[in-house]
Amino acid sequence: MRILGIDPGLQTTGFGVVDVDGHRLSYVASGTIRTSSVALGDLPARLKVLFDGITEVAARYQPDVSTVEIVFVNVNPQSTLLLGQARGACVTALVASGLPVAEYTALQMKKAVVGHGRAAKSQVQEMVRRLLQLPGLPGTDAADALGLAITHAHAGAAMARLGQAGTLTRRQHAMYKGGRSY
Repeated sequence: MRILGIDPGLQTTGFGVVDVDGHRLSYVASGTIRTSSVALGDLPARLKVLFDGITEVAARYQPDVSTVEIVFVNVNPQSTLLLGQARGACVTALVASGLPVAEYTALQMKKAVVGHGRAAKSQVQEMVRRLLQLPGLPGTDAADALGLAITHAHAGAAMARLGQAGTLTRRQHAMYKGGRSY
């Protein structure tokens, strides 16, 4: 399975692509999409750069699934709204590319990759480097995106196992709840 991780940002959006075969992770690619070529006040043009960039990455690397970081509420509401719009452009590009989208918070990603949710960016970079056996540290945005892909590689496998366990029929559900079937 090939996973595309996205760390959304209005100025810099990180991406990371990882292949998963059982418990084995393999690095495919990573990088950033920057909107610095567009005027700061031109939000629609910046969102288009993000949309086009994510669409190009998805077309180039042909992932099976994608994952995006969930935006946290910032102290500055305006910053939160802008980041939310950048995230929306990224999610829309992924969905338009036909990809399922999983979502994780930064806390969930850090806990899955480093072992604790309050890890520093440098710790995420180092663990991503180790887990994917990279020759050097990836940039912070790319490392977060790779971390999201790694998180989904672990969480996605667990969710698939739960899905294979099956769902309860109405009758089983009623019996489990102590009621009657209908």
